Amino acid sequence: MPVQFLLNLLIALLWVFLKDEDTFEVPTFVSGFLIGIVIIFLMHRFFGTPFYLKRAFSMLKLLWIFNYELLTSSILIMKQILLPSTKFEPGIFSHETKLKSDWEVTALALLLMLTPGSVVLRISPEGNIFYIHAMDMKKTKPAVLKSIRMYEKIILEVTRP
Repeated sequence: MPVQFLLNLLIALLWVFLKDEDTFEVPTFVSGFLIGIVIIFLMHRFFGTPFYLKRAFSMLKLLWIFNYELLTSSILIMKQILLPSTKFEPGIFSHETKLKSDWEVTALALLLMLTPGSVVLRISPEGNIFYIHAMDMKKTKPAVLKSIRMYEKIILEVTRP
């Protein structure tokens, strides 16, 4: 992936140098970068790795889904706090993850802790079991489990080819 990106930058710089302009202009560089994307996409099978923008789109997808989960869980937590008639039952549950590397486990833990309504209390020494505190076991736990499954899938898209 880094090789493809660096090659794309090189193609863009060559495009700027081959134009008959005396100065460096951003639109020329951007057009060269776009031409480089097309060239690398057509030749990416020769690199032996997936096309590098696929992973970039997965990162944007992860960011989009995190922002959506952040908004919906914030609204749910605000509702639970502001409506005094609502009774909630806090609790702790465990979840076994299929993520293996330290980076993947850390990313999942951080995404869960940044989303309101849940906190990762502990991760097992093997790194495969999360102990999570949910603000409401009836409403928050199913939402957290759904989020975990979605985050795991996207983290795998980002980290593994």
